[in-house]
Amino acid sequence: MKKLWQFARHYPSFAATIVVALIGLILMLSGVSLATQILISAFSLLIAGIESVGMIKALLRKHYGIDILAITAIIATVIVQEYWASIIIVLMFTGGEALEDFAERRAKRELTSLLERSPLIAHRQDGETTVDVAITEVAIGDVLMVKPGEVVPVDGKLMTGDAVLDESSLTGESLPVERIAGDDLISGSVNGPTAIFMIVSHRAEDSQYQRIVALVAEAAESKAPFVRMADRYAVPFTIVAYILAAVGWIISGHASRFAEVLVVATPCPLIIAAPVAFIAGMSRAARHGIIIKNAGTLERLAKVKTVAFDKTGTLTHGQPDLVDIRPAGSVTDIELLRLAAAAEQSSAHTLAHSIVMAAKFRGIPLAVCDSVVETTAHGLTAVVEGQTVVIGKFGFISDAAPNAEPTKLDAGELAVYVAVNGVFAGALILRDEIRRDAAETILWLSRLGVKHTLMLTGDGKATAAHVASALGVTDVQAECLPIDKVSAVQAVVDRPVMMVGDGVNDAPVLAVADIGVAMGARGSTAASESADVVIMKDDLQRVARAVQVGHETIRIASQSIWIGMVLSLGLMVIAVFGVVPAILGAGFQEIIDLVTILNALRALGGRANVARFVTRSSLDRPSALDGTLVS
Repeated sequence: MKKLWQFARHYPSFAATIVVALIGLILMLSGVSLATQILISAFSLLIAGIESVGMIKALLRKHYGIDILAITAIIATVIVQEYWASIIIVLMFTGGEALEDFAERRAKRELTSLLERSPLIAHRQDGETTVDVAITEVAIGDVLMVKPGEVVPVDGKLMTGDAVLDESSLTGESLPVERIAGDDLISGSVNGPTAIFMIVSHRAEDSQYQRIVALVAEAAESKAPFVRMADRYAVPFTIVAYILAAVGWIISGHASRFAEVLVVATPCPLIIAAPVAFIAGMSRAARHGIIIKNAGTLERLAKVKTVAFDKTGTLTHGQPDLVDIRPAGSVTDIELLRLAAAAEQSSAHTLAHSIVMAAKFRGIPLAVCDSVVETTAHGLTAVVEGQTVVIGKFGFISDAAPNAEPTKLDAGELAVYVAVNGVFAGALILRDEIRRDAAETILWLSRLGVKHTLMLTGDGKATAAHVASALGVTDVQAECLPIDKVSAVQAVVDRPVMMVGDGVNDAPVLAVADIGVAMGARGSTAASESADVVIMKDDLQRVARAVQVGHETIRIASQSIWIGMVLSLGLMVIAVFGVVPAILGAGFQEIIDLVTILNALRALGGRANVARFVTRSSLDRPSALDGTLVS
């Protein structure tokens, strides 16, 4: 009962039409035909009047849709007392709108959750008391209390004690992270089981999570809405329908003939075919772990001309492997890795995680470290067993150890340098391997009509150029900050442009792209929420598959619309000569609706193809390269 109420609340016109039709049927079976006619005619005219208001507003904006033909048919059938024909038209008209609305609601679900999750209140300490204030009133230097399970409202530093935080929405790291007094706290992270106190370092508008929310909301508002696909056929179809209806009136001399023609001309297939195909396409994609948030995105996917990729975690695995240990002086390989891993175990950085995992894999026990001071984007300093260990970039290490020397790197490699007690101890060499499916994905996209590929990364130029060359990427921009990625995507000329990325730093660029695709299986929640498409499985080829589903869906939707129009035109020609009464014409329209809907449902894909897709191994993808659709 609750679900029925929710349905009626979301789609009142469609629900009311069903109720009125049922009441009318009961009245007719009870022999109260006049009451039936009055009820259905009055309701049909009410719906026509309500829809006319929106139609007039659209016409004033020079947006010509198919609503005018349906409204005219409703009014005409009521005038000639073909009230059952009118309620059938209303039922299909409001049903089509409900289907479209359902698709649009899916479009906003993830974005709405991001905006709703943004904290509005902060608990500020005023002396010995705690006062709830609007987040906009929080100033730098304020002391805030964050209760268990609450979102950290602004950027700041932990004041006292230890804290366990869930930073998965920002970093994509599923495991909780531990913070100690003096550590930075990032807004958007979720506090653990105990209350903590923090000192504010950035106001709300300057904090990381709030800036992401603002960028995503602004980008979502700035995206122009896509016109309903069927509306593109509205003007010619409407003109032809009116001409044929007028010819029928002139030939017969009866106004009823005008209504009879318009009944079979009612564009229910146009209203329903595209939404059904689009929802079917989205369901098909979801079955393969591809969440496409709205029908407009499917249409853009079918037209994409440029694809931009983030590098780390998208074209590469995102988790660098330790490939070499290069000690200096008397330090051994094992000792260098042991000290580095001990110092890095408190850091949430990707490289730190790789070093720690490399030590554990080799069975090296990790010593306890303290006095950890991490310098963002440079490195950290820690005390391990009484020794001061400095680890990070060469420039960071050279300040602590003047005898440090840069090491030679091959293409695609990066170095983490280590100093112990002011003396250079060596370097750890890591490599982030290119994904095995990256080259196939780019080739598949080119077969689907993508003309340009672009790689945007914060890595150095040498590493970026190596990856781009290996994959055949046509353009590359390295050393990019998040705002640089946004500017690069906005500057793309050959559009629509699709951006593929993961991680919180990709959220703004995913939001401003014509199509944002988040590798949500490994990426951050923020990236997934700002994207139009979320890949739920760690399979880059699903990016190309999403584009192909878009192609197939648009093709099937267009076919369905043309089938509906051709059949309707055929019936209109017959109705001109009085062969098809209005109620019979409404019945024929139901058959046309069924045909177009069944054809539109082909966008779901066949079961055999689905099974073949699921069982195929990631190394055996011939269909991905020859451009044929598998799913």
